[in-house]
Amino acid sequence: MIEGVNINIIRKDVKSLSMRTTKEGGVNVSAPLSATQKEIDDFISKHESWIEKNVPKTLQRVEAKNNFYSQLPLLTHRQQNDARRKLSAIILPLIEKYSKMMNVTPGSIVYSATKSQWGRCTDKTHNLQFSYYLLLLPEWCIEHVVVHELAHIIEPNHSPAFYAVVDKYYSRRKEAMAETSRLSGNIDEEEM
Repeated sequence: MIEGVNINIIRKDVKSLSMRTTKEGGVNVSAPLSATQKEIDDFISKHESWIEKNVPKTLQRVEAKNNFYSQLPLLTHRQQNDARRKLSAIILPLIEKYSKMMNVTPGSIVYSATKSQWGRCTDKTHNLQFSYYLLLLPEWCIEHVVVHELAHIIEPNHSPAFYAVVDKYYSRRKEAMAETSRLSGNIDEEEM
């Protein structure tokens, strides 16, 4: 086994062995229910160099992500109110502009300190939620998130039709997604 790396074996109904780094610096190995311990150990041994390479990369990404989010303190009500005011000043004009262009009517608009999503559109009510942490992104990336969430009113899933709607109204989608990921460190763990 690799020294200093916590390897967690998870047996489940899968067809083959796979592994994924964790944000804590470990590795989760998914193993078929029928796999023997020797097969699992051999799989881990065979991929030692992959583990040694990717665990540090994942830890660096976690550190970059933590550094990114720590730029916007949201510990007090005053800090949250200030963030809400600043974000509203950016978001509301964009929603007004794009909802007219896209011929959609959003529901209520709320803000939260979520790190897992930049925005969210509720299927039935079309309520929109935006993360305060958007304030850490360039305005053109925030614009992409607004168009993305408004597009969910037209297409509720992430199908090719959905991305066609986004691209119709915001041609820099891929560029904005890449820049947002680069700045925020929001890149998934390594999977093999």
